[in-house]
Amino acid sequence: MAVSTDLIRELRERTSAGMMDCKKALEENNADIEKAITWLREKGIAKAAKKAGRETKEGRVVSYIHGNGKIGVLVELNSETDFVSKNEDFEILGKEICMQIAAMNPLYLNEESIPAEDLEKEKGIMRAQLEAEGKKAEQIEKILPGKIKKYISEACLVNQAFFKDDSKTIDDLVKEAISKFGENILIARFVRFQVGGL
Repeated sequence: MAVSTDLIRELRERTSAGMMDCKKALEENNADIEKAITWLREKGIAKAAKKAGRETKEGRVVSYIHGNGKIGVLVELNSETDFVSKNEDFEILGKEICMQIAAMNPLYLNEESIPAEDLEKEKGIMRAQLEAEGKKAEQIEKILPGKIKKYISEACLVNQAFFKDDSKTIDDLVKEAISKFGENILIARFVRFQVGGL
């Protein structure tokens, strides 16, 4: 179902949720704004969005070494208070994010952290592949946005499907934790090591 931008804007103003979350909520609820608000609240998205701007000064570095000892991950996971960062569930969240990184090897934290030249390089490669397949220029321009979106969903940690439950992304996992703990949580940075890797 096509949803008007005015409805998306209104829902966004009322909930502080992201534009894509608002669009999905409206699509899932036949453009009924009240039902969409309830849907966002059930998913913890509206609550998470309201806390997103709050400063995260506390946190911890969580580590994970894969069973074979050849892959290791460090993640800086931040929270607003040390009460949350010392919580066992916060530690579990950090471990799950570490395991995600070990398994899926993301290149970037989020879309904003992709250097412009890297994204342009990927677009160039995709364009060349489509041209090699014999696609026309207008076809390429229609196909390219979908390919870029797929690349971002694979290359960026927060956009990746969660390895334990592919119905949600790492961003969804963090939003659920924000809703649970009642304060902002942020993946600040990560590093993945692999024996023999660069």
